[in-house]
Amino acid sequence: MVGTPEAFYGTIIHSLTSSELEVLKETLLIVSPSGTIESIYPSIKPPTIPSLLTKHNYTPSTCTVTILGAREFLCPGFIDTHTHAPQWAQRGTGRGIALLDWLNKITFPHEAKFSDPEYARRVYTLCVSAALKQGVTTSCYYGSRHASASVILAETCLSLGQRALIGKTCMNRHAPDYYRDSSAEESVRDTRDVITHICALDAACPGGKGMVTPVITPRFAISCDEELLQELGKLASERSDLPIQTHFNESKEEVAFTKELFPASRTEAELYEGFGLLNERSILAHAIYLEDSEMERVQRLRCGIAHCPIPNTTMDAYMIAPVREYLRRGVKVGLGTDCGGGYTASMLDVMRAAFMVSTARFSESDGADEALSIPESFYLATLGGAQVCGLEGRVGNFAKGKEFDALLVRPDVDGVMAVVEEEDGIMEVFEKFIMTGDDRNIVNVFVRGRKVKSS
Repeated sequence: MVGTPEAFYGTIIHSLTSSELEVLKETLLIVSPSGTIESIYPSIKPPTIPSLLTKHNYTPSTCTVTILGAREFLCPGFIDTHTHAPQWAQRGTGRGIALLDWLNKITFPHEAKFSDPEYARRVYTLCVSAALKQGVTTSCYYGSRHASASVILAETCLSLGQRALIGKTCMNRHAPDYYRDSSAEESVRDTRDVITHICALDAACPGGKGMVTPVITPRFAISCDEELLQELGKLASERSDLPIQTHFNESKEEVAFTKELFPASRTEAELYEGFGLLNERSILAHAIYLEDSEMERVQRLRCGIAHCPIPNTTMDAYMIAPVREYLRRGVKVGLGTDCGGGYTASMLDVMRAAFMVSTARFSESDGADEALSIPESFYLATLGGAQVCGLEGRVGNFAKGKEFDALLVRPDVDGVMAVVEEEDGIMEVFEKFIMTGDDRNIVNVFVRGRKVKSS
């Protein structure tokens, strides 16, 4: 949707790399009517704003200028690289249950409800609305196994203004009869239908393509027979423009069962690569128990990792993914809420968990794996997530030509964030927001320049 130009003046915080956080003070950022960043002018004084707008054929009367408060700042929107939209209503249930039991006792019965389109639309509206409220401008969603519900999810994201990657979950075995695809043929046919419908919705988006993207989504190898994995691999080769997502080395129980089902493959990485499902477009959720050869394969094939520290540590075991090793190797890493294995939809909570879990990893590794810093956790939630989703050329930080997916953060609200004191600098304010803030501090959310949350 083409709107009006808009400009912001104040402090901007974003990541340039995993180790470089940039703070731009007294900065003017101009957003075009189509929602892209036209220009960024750091270190300028307010009286120069009109002349800078003139360079873009704007004036203060044709381009709204928002002057941020002294402690307010703009940052990129958060990117959730792994979440399950149909598990929104079951969050918080099933703690202490092993993964496969949790799927059969809680998740599959719940996801089966999404055969009802009215129920799907109601829950998906709640899910997407809550994500935007908490500053998640992009989500990488697993839908249910139902093609119609997956299209409803895409329609909901477009209506509410969230950027999304959406996959109809493929699963034709090791699930109850009432909740599995009847055959590989049906699963792939439904996937193709969902791809066609979502691409059509995206093409018709008034603001241009790129708001909703279909994803090829085998739930995991346990729930897919060889024929289904083979056909999805063929589809992935045919549609080289589409991302692929699956659960990967998620628990010891899952890894062992996968080896039983596919004895010809020594590891999950070897298995997925053999079916053509492991490449630079792959988004691998969890990735906890990789062997050295798998780590090398993931690095060589340029796969992305969706790190989900909350479900990894709150199901039936305390599992720590080797995130520092991924970063050392240059592997793409983002963060995922993994609702409802994860109990929260807040990316702030996930950033905190990533920091805390990495501290445990530091102790477990006798200091070999350095704990994540707060700026690194923020990078994983923004630019790192964009890289995992193949969106780094469009979102994840602020640069001329990128789309304006952003949050306006205000510390001084009626909330629970640590009080900002007079002597606090912007980095203290930033750290207090990451570690103690919540959705009340995110007063405005923008996706492609469209304001999708106002406070």
